[in-house]
Amino acid sequence: MTIVQPPWIETSGARDWPMHVAGLPVGAADEQWIKVYSPSQPEILLARIPRGGAVDVDRAVTAARQAFPAWRALHFAERQRRLLAIADSVEEHKEELARLTAVDTGNALRTQARPECQVLADLFRYFGGVAGEVKGVVLPSGEGQLQYSVRQPLGIVGAILPWNSPLMIAGMKIPAALAAGNTLVVKAAEDAPLAVLRLAELCAPFLPDGVLNVITGLGDECGAHLVRHPGVDKVSFTGSTAVGLDVSRAAAARMVPASLELGGKNPNIVWPDAVSEATIEGIVTAMRFTRQGQSCTAGSRLFLHRSIYDEVLEGVVRKVKQLRIGDPLDEATDMGCLINAKQHQRVSSYIREGRSTPGTSLVYDGAETLPTGLGGFYHAPTIFSGNNTWRLAREEIFGPVMVVVPWEEDEEVLAMANDSNYGLAAYLWCENIDRALGAASRIEAGWVQINQSGGQVVGQSYGGFKQSGLGREVSLEGMLEGFTQIKQVNIRISR
Repeated sequence: MTIVQPPWIETSGARDWPMHVAGLPVGAADEQWIKVYSPSQPEILLARIPRGGAVDVDRAVTAARQAFPAWRALHFAERQRRLLAIADSVEEHKEELARLTAVDTGNALRTQARPECQVLADLFRYFGGVAGEVKGVVLPSGEGQLQYSVRQPLGIVGAILPWNSPLMIAGMKIPAALAAGNTLVVKAAEDAPLAVLRLAELCAPFLPDGVLNVITGLGDECGAHLVRHPGVDKVSFTGSTAVGLDVSRAAAARMVPASLELGGKNPNIVWPDAVSEATIEGIVTAMRFTRQGQSCTAGSRLFLHRSIYDEVLEGVVRKVKQLRIGDPLDEATDMGCLINAKQHQRVSSYIREGRSTPGTSLVYDGAETLPTGLGGFYHAPTIFSGNNTWRLAREEIFGPVMVVVPWEEDEEVLAMANDSNYGLAAYLWCENIDRALGAASRIEAGWVQINQSGGQVVGQSYGGFKQSGLGREVSLEGMLEGFTQIKQVNIRISR
């Protein structure tokens, strides 16, 4: 076994990286471990993390419960000060976090890991800034009555993170819950836990013990117990729709609120008047090729009007061919690797099916251009021409696979776009603003972009329709709806 020493970790050899519970580094109660390997070099052992179980979840929830009364009682300005201090610390350590994210997830340092760490800092700063907005209203109730509402924290939040963008998703949940006065137990993804564990270390000097607890373990062990734990007052989950449905059922059985940010099979629609290099660049960006397509917001269903079908598709293929695939830590790399062998096999199986399905054609097979000597779970972009009823156009592949579908009439393309169990994101490319706004109002998705395709914007609500989830994140509205509850108080005033 090759053991690598990442230069940003001040230890010798691969590290045993503990969980963070009640302000202390701890291992699993039964001393079980999970080995974490680099997806770009699977022979390299990065670290061992505790394989947490029921006992470990219990002690983390207990720590969060003990810390909750004092944290809730803090004046918002003090919680604000602490969150802003964490934002500064993340900024100071963002290169370390970015490099750790790159080796942990396989995401390229320049195109993905660094921007993700900046968003993390921005989210702590944003939610620190709006901490004073957790407030109610006074109702005009006439003489003899004082009627007002207050927003109160829910209590203990159990947050479950995915492996594709662990720090960004942590930033969507942790500072929002803390700003509202909650305490947390965060379960890091076993496939990419290291940057989240390092974030816990950076947060520790600024938070009372037990306010933020980070645990590790397998999803069907540690994660399942956290969701079902009677001491957890709110579940916040980001991951696949299949697992999200189980999480929703478990939370409903205990009558606790759950917010779910799940999968997507997002439409990417181009009208004839929008053909340009900027649109072609935007299509590639929307597909999240530089995250290997491992994004729930990937615009993986590309709908091209027949009159510009060949022209735009040729431009997309040309642009995709320019993407450089390679070592995530290489500054020249645009696109890294998939997270593990299981995901690589899953993507490959979809591609094999696409090759053998009648009525489809392989427009671009990037496998032929993969650099030699790459030992990790690398997968090149693949583009098929097909139809919207095909399985590859209906199921979330979570890989760099795009399906292109022609259309002629607005009614036709909007019907196809909405013919999906998902409803997370949509990308519309149209210079006629009336036409674009009309389409945006009819698209069944929680996040619609017109003539742009960037990532989530701090302060704007983000979440999905249908089986893409419940609840909103990234915004003040999401914080209030997701991490507080309203209490109404009525008082009779003596004359």
